[in-house]
Amino acid sequence: MELEGLLKIAVDAALQGGKEIMQVYKSDEFGVQHKGDHSPITLADKRANAVINELLLPTGIPIISEENKEVEYAQRASWERCWIVDPLDGTKEFINRNDEFTVNIALVENSLPILGVIYVPVTEMMYASIVPQKKLWKQKMLAQSNPITEEEHFIRPKKKTNQKLVILKSRSHLNPETDILIKELRASKPNIELLSVGSSLKFCLLAEGKADLYPRLAPTMEWDTAAGHALCKAVGIELIGTSTNKPLSYNKRELINPSFIVI
Repeated sequence: MELEGLLKIAVDAALQGGKEIMQVYKSDEFGVQHKGDHSPITLADKRANAVINELLLPTGIPIISEENKEVEYAQRASWERCWIVDPLDGTKEFINRNDEFTVNIALVENSLPILGVIYVPVTEMMYASIVPQKKLWKQKMLAQSNPITEEEHFIRPKKKTNQKLVILKSRSHLNPETDILIKELRASKPNIELLSVGSSLKFCLLAEGKADLYPRLAPTMEWDTAAGHALCKAVGIELIGTSTNKPLSYNKRELINPSFIVI
């Protein structure tokens, strides 16, 4: 199947996952539990994951999802392509009801993201990219899944007209290393604006050109970054590992990411 067809499937899966999330969000019962790593999981995570898997499985492409049972690397190593899914990115933001949560779906080929979708259920905004074509779309989704790949929804990062440096930081996962880096940057670039943003919304802001830098010097998982990486990569922005000075790769033996900077 061509990438355009796979993108439409991913867009529909993200939209349907978002609908499941909003049904729980508008209810009084989130069903919050905690996994073995102490991270929270809700009914919304589970319901979104179920519908996303249902829609992606017919593509015949294997799926790595935060809420699926992890597949051993011995099996994954043979996968040329795979979906990487976070059915509800920003579960803490969801529980805190601050609206900053997303649905993330990426298609990875030979360890690199080639297609990505980030859907923001509260605003109904859909971001989608096809990396080899260097195309990024943004569209508000209405009652049905509209054809997002129309040229009228094609976007490029806005060019900066001033010297202000906009740096993004995580709303729920700050650490001392990030604070030290920001202080060092302030020494040479005093005109810095800091924005605290939850979930993969940070990648959307970077891809649109509304922010300049996102240092993440704390652990993340592949499903936290793959879709956002695809959005950014489509417009020439990379996620660079701080220890390797190389772009992040996916479907690794260990699904944890190294520290990175998006620039």
